[in-house]
Amino acid sequence: MLGCVSRLRRLVRLVHHLPLQTSLLLLFLFCTVSVFVSAYFLYGVKRELEPSGGGVAGSEGASAIYDDLRASPSRLLPVRAVSGGLAGGEGGRGGVRTNPLVLVFVESQYSQLGQEIVAILESGRFHYRTEISPGKGDMPTLTDKERGRFTLVIYENILKYVNLDAWNRELLDKYCVEYGVGIIGFFKALLETQRALRNNVPNFTFNLGFSGKFFHAGSDEEDLGDDLLLSYVNEFWWFPHMWSHMQPHLFHNQSVLAEQMLLNKRFAMEHGIPTNMGYAVAPHHSGVYPVHLQLYDAWKKVWGIRVTSTEEYPHLKPARFRRGFTHSGISVLPRQTCGLFTHTIFYKEYPGGPNELDKLINGGELFLTVLLNPISIFMTHLSNYGNDRLGLYTFKSLVAFVQTWTNLRLQTLPPVQLAHRYYNLFPNEKDPLWQDPCEDKRHKDIWSKEKTCDRFPKLLVIGPQKTGSTALYLFLGMHPDLTSNYPNKETFEEIQFFNGHNYHRGIDWYMEYFPLPSNTSSDYYFEKSASYFDSEVAAERAATLLPKAKIITILINPADRAYSWYQHQRAHDDPVALKYSFHDVITATHDSPVKLRVLQNRCLVPGWYAIHMERWLNHYHSSQVLVLDGQQLKTEPASVMDRIQKFLGLVNTVNYHNILAFDPKKGFWCQLLEGGKTKCLGKSKGRKYPDMDPESQSFLREHYRDHNIELSKLLYRMGQPLPSWLREQLIHTR
Repeated sequence: MLGCVSRLRRLVRLVHHLPLQTSLLLLFLFCTVSVFVSAYFLYGVKRELEPSGGGVAGSEGASAIYDDLRASPSRLLPVRAVSGGLAGGEGGRGGVRTNPLVLVFVESQYSQLGQEIVAILESGRFHYRTEISPGKGDMPTLTDKERGRFTLVIYENILKYVNLDAWNRELLDKYCVEYGVGIIGFFKALLETQRALRNNVPNFTFNLGFSGKFFHAGSDEEDLGDDLLLSYVNEFWWFPHMWSHMQPHLFHNQSVLAEQMLLNKRFAMEHGIPTNMGYAVAPHHSGVYPVHLQLYDAWKKVWGIRVTSTEEYPHLKPARFRRGFTHSGISVLPRQTCGLFTHTIFYKEYPGGPNELDKLINGGELFLTVLLNPISIFMTHLSNYGNDRLGLYTFKSLVAFVQTWTNLRLQTLPPVQLAHRYYNLFPNEKDPLWQDPCEDKRHKDIWSKEKTCDRFPKLLVIGPQKTGSTALYLFLGMHPDLTSNYPNKETFEEIQFFNGHNYHRGIDWYMEYFPLPSNTSSDYYFEKSASYFDSEVAAERAATLLPKAKIITILINPADRAYSWYQHQRAHDDPVALKYSFHDVITATHDSPVKLRVLQNRCLVPGWYAIHMERWLNHYHSSQVLVLDGQQLKTEPASVMDRIQKFLGLVNTVNYHNILAFDPKKGFWCQLLEGGKTKCLGKSKGRKYPDMDPESQSFLREHYRDHNIELSKLLYRMGQPLPSWLREQLIHTR
């Protein structure tokens, strides 16, 4: 290694203008070559070396050898001997069987790395010969009269050696073994593969993730690999992982996550890594889905992230059902798997044999993934490029197969543009469907341990509005084992999560409205939001998050419900309700003012009970749904509560006949408290508005006629009794 040190000063003068990473790479090459050559002279050359006039020292025999070499130049580049270099005479070689000449295989006459290798050899006064990396059948002559012509072989791109045809590979390997010649190679496969893929996939660019803590944290060889990769930093796209590759869902403080991200950002800026792609990926699938809100907030604050991707939404398998969604201003795109692993598995060691990988590529699952998905995102790991290199093999082979057997035109877009393209194709996927994380083991493993699915409600009272849902909410709250949600500042006792903008705040926001469960098994949470019933989205959303929940709906005569809503709006000074009579509202035509038609819809549409019930029954089994007679709830609430307790399967039952009493003077149902006190809860009668006019009654009877008939059929299929008001309506219909 003394030779390496003595030549360092010359090397510094040579490469003072180069970047640090390139300089370190060149130092490594220089020292390695020095070791080979020094070993040659220390152990093989017996004679004393004598410099001669700044030229090549040696005997006449040595000059003859070099003259012979020059007489047989390489295909494109001539042999170059540098004055002042070291050479040995023929008589002093003893047992050495090779000439002190380095064979350098370069990609082209003008390749950057090839020129840097040559510069190092020249600075060390080494004799060398350059060759364009051979293809088939054009390996240069390696021997000359039982002597090896080269003492060292250097490949600018080691893949040229790896991919030699069998004849030349065997020839070179045999030469190296027989003559004790070493091979030094540089691996540029990532960049070369990217360039090759661009021939078939316009703008194809690898998007590389980085965790700055692990920079220069490996062996010397691995650290040099880090430097080499950064020397081509502008050739790739880059995205941030976490600084220490940690799982974000384990951290519940946004500031801690932000601090880790800032460390990674500082690393990126120090090493010239671009930070403006607007894309990030969380390690170990953590925090993206199930959503960890602190991660999303920190991403936006530190990096300005606009796009990420995951394999986990809605589930890992089946892959064909993976979808995208948008949350907190970040587009989450579906990511696909490609059959590769996070650890090193060489081609011949692939599970089931290499044919299994080739099947995936050549018409199998991986090919079908590209064929059936207009947009595909794949993420593989460092080992697939730096170790087993199956990532390079897989995608080059996949693109070749697609180009051969399909008419697909492949292209690559930057992440933000890709997200725009995806949601132009699938605009309905912007709205997520939150799942129960505990229903999927993979999701539960990457969900915060401070969260629990026991905090979700087991009962939903879905309305509709103006049918007695608030009274039922209060009656349920009397039961010691039933716990309602905390009130909402805007919507009072209702959360209104599944049918409005609150849904996009995520399940963490929803869970905060319920207490932390106690150690007892009697906790039974419920919530009441009367606007769920006729919502077009609430049933699917609720069933996706709460698939085992029980559903209660309360139905009254839809005509009475419509009139009650109209009076409710008048009581709240709705200018439209104050301006128009009820009959004007329900008989409005298509050319009526927009606001009038909006009020008409809110009066009439919720009363299409059969349509809305069918929607809920599409997502919940009929055994999970209980339909209550709103008229009976007004007159016999204790009997209704008995039915509800049985429906919920509550072990601890309460006799509501002993705790409810009706005050005829006030027209309220009241709860009987200790000491003879009462707490009045709901209103039963004593309307403050006039009866519905006969014309409106007649109109609504006809309007709801077919809806009521369909409702009776539906309840019959469910095995549930017809409400008293419905029986009366059917009699009138006959």
